[in-house]
This record gives sequence, C-alpha cells and structure tokens, in this order.
Amino acid sequence: MYTTPTERRPFPKRLKAALVIVGVLAGTVALAGAAMVVRMNHVPADLNLGTTRTSNAGLFKASYRPSVTPIPVNRLHSWTLHLETPRGEPIEHALISVDGDMPQHGHGLPTHPVADTYLGHGDYLVEGLKYQMGGWWVMDYKVTFQNKTDTVRFNLMLR
Repeated sequence: MYTTPTERRPFPKRLKAALVIVGVLAGTVALAGAAMVVRMNHVPADLNLGTTRTSNAGLFKASYRPSVTPIPVNRLHSWTLHLETPRGEPIEHALISVDGDMPQHGHGLPTHPVADTYLGHGDYLVEGLKYQMGGWWVMDYKVTFQNKTDTVRFNLMLR
C-alpha cells in the first residue's frame, strides 16, 4: 500500500469538508456576536429625549409626566400622558394603546401598560409601566381620535 515510511495517507474528504463547515459556522457565530455587541452599544447621537413631541403624521401633540423622578428601574409606576390638537385643544376620550421597547436589546417591557383612564383636560393615566434595566428605551403611543389614528414615540435614557 505505502511504499516508503515517509508517505502519508490522504486526508479523508469527508473530514476535510466537516472541518470547513465547522470553520464557517464558527466564523458566522463570531461575526453575529460582534454585530450584536455593536448594536447593543449604539445609541444615536441625536436622540431626542424631550417630553413633548408631535405625532408622526402631525395629528396631535403629546407630552408626559412620570409619577416619580427620576423614572425608576424595576419598580411599577405611572405617567400622565397629555394629548392636544395642533391648535392646543385637549383631545378628550381617545383610544390609546401603549408599547415600549429597548432597541439595543430587542426586547419590550416586562408589563403591559394601559392608558384607559381619562383624567380630563386631555390628560390620561398610563398605568403598569416598569423598566427592568437602565439604558435607551422607546415608548410608543398609538392614539385614535375622531376616526383618525396616529403614533407618537418618546425616547428615554434610564440609569
């Protein structure tokens, strides 16, 4: 079979293919991990942290006041959400859905907040807010009023 002691057996093709596949998978996992680290550490430099915003389509203006400041981490709290028309008239008895997300981590709130208590003068009680960690959060309010729907987003930086 082998004529001299220095001759080697050929490397099996299947083993070679398996090593290539393992190498490609390891490289893919490493790149995905690096991309996730970059994503988790990126906060836009021009992030608007204002507490008053105009909705996406300009149908209303919204502002919020947390029940406690600074906004707590790992503690239930509430906000007062104020809604008004572009002319400054209070928006009364709107339907509001609430959603929150941590863009860097790809997860939402650990609770399901609601804004179904109208306080009068365009103010709504948002109950059940809880943030499980510090960092960049977004809060989205989808508002339906007089058969029109629009969304407003607030950015938060929690410590």
